[in-house]
Amino acid sequence: MVPELKARRWPRRLKLPEIPRPARARKLQTWQVTAGAATVGLALAAGLVTAAGPWDSGQRTAEREWAASQSRDGGADHGRGTPKGPGPGPALSAPPVLAALGARTGAGPGPAGDAIADVLDPLLKDPSLGELRTASVVDAVTGDEVYGSRAGDAVTPASTIKIATAVAALSTLGADHRVETRVVAEPDGGEITLVGGGDPTLSAREDTGGGASLRALADATAKALKDRSGGRDGGQGGDGGEGESVRLSYDDSLYSGPVLHPIGPNDNIAPVSALMVDQGRLDDSTAGPAPRVADPALEAARAFAGLLRDRGVQVQGDPHPAKAGDGATTLARAKSAPVAALVERMLTRSDNDIAEALVRQTALAADEPASFDGGRRAVTDALAALELPLSRARLADGSGLDRADKVTSRLLTALLARAADPEHPELRPALTGLPVAGFTGTLRGRYDDPATATGTGLIRAKTGTLTGVNTLAGTVVDAEGRLLAFAFTASGTTNPKAAQTTLDQLATTVANCPCH
Repeated sequence: MVPELKARRWPRRLKLPEIPRPARARKLQTWQVTAGAATVGLALAAGLVTAAGPWDSGQRTAEREWAASQSRDGGADHGRGTPKGPGPGPALSAPPVLAALGARTGAGPGPAGDAIADVLDPLLKDPSLGELRTASVVDAVTGDEVYGSRAGDAVTPASTIKIATAVAALSTLGADHRVETRVVAEPDGGEITLVGGGDPTLSAREDTGGGASLRALADATAKALKDRSGGRDGGQGGDGGEGESVRLSYDDSLYSGPVLHPIGPNDNIAPVSALMVDQGRLDDSTAGPAPRVADPALEAARAFAGLLRDRGVQVQGDPHPAKAGDGATTLARAKSAPVAALVERMLTRSDNDIAEALVRQTALAADEPASFDGGRRAVTDALAALELPLSRARLADGSGLDRADKVTSRLLTALLARAADPEHPELRPALTGLPVAGFTGTLRGRYDDPATATGTGLIRAKTGTLTGVNTLAGTVVDAEGRLLAFAFTASGTTNPKAAQTTLDQLATTVANCPCH
């Protein structure tokens, strides 16, 4: 049975006595979202639609047409419920969303708690949602929780935990931070080292999909070696580094702790390494489950050695592991896309490898070990610094593959509302990366039946799927132009497709509810 529901007013500052505020946390403003957040929501849902007047059906039609124009082939949410095909590129980047902030204010009345309960209660009782279902809906303009059902119960979130990963990484690293892979020359002159910086998007393919290029890194390294050789022999070193003979080592020591995720070897995630190429995939796929190499760092170094040989560099033997020396000098470097783009790609594709990398980058920035345990502490501290409701939460990993993860639906909506806060534009990619219902990422293959079709193009949400667990958390602009954040979780489910459909119906109902 769903307990009696009442609208709940969020306090202006959320108190977290159970988690001490970290000493290094900077002073933050209240998370309560002001009316400007509704403008963000309209921009998120409608792109650059800037027409004045009510949020009418004509604007909703334009919104869906815009979403269709942005459609990309979807990724996978742990391999379930998404059409096969090449993975999507990153979702819309934050700049055009921010550029549209002057579009509208969404200053209409917020939804009434009793009215929204009347339409959500029956759906939340649907048996497809299993033994335990929780829900939270927050008016992002006022910070009011307008609907809650067991919203404080901690449950396994599956991939919706990536929202927490996104917010922590953006707040700690900054949206413009890039992850660097380097090639250094050891002092003896005869050895070069490929140094992993933790970039999971480094690619050896000609089309890198927006990631850093191992081929370009090899080009730059070969040129540096040629220049170095020319400096020693008066320019007789040969074209493209020919005549230069080197040993190649690789350094993946940036990360510590277990390499394997607690779920063990799995097609949904590679061994977690500071050095990998194409996410250690053994096929040509770019998203979703795929067989992975056992040692991503070694295979990355072997790929790099082959590229150097193609460029005329004589690489002796097989690469070997070694830590770069203190006196090593940088020959070449390759930088990832900004963290904002990595966050968007992670959310749109439900990319587990990027999620675990972002957690470790967050840990490094917080002076924690780059491990599962260090990442858990760093992310928890980052969210505590943002004064989010962490009661009963346990953030065991960044991807949501670990069933030891526990969050509340209230935390999920608070994360989304915080990302919409006009005082925190650096968090906006946590919203712009959310898949669009019926069009992108893990929502591309959903919202295709009469019960959910009216949510197509209107809902942006992160999905979560594990055996027996189905979740959905995101944002929507309702029929009155109001930005709402929602989170629905279902535990103990036995029919994933039916559970997903019911979750989609819940979100669609929020989008179209005449609840004002």
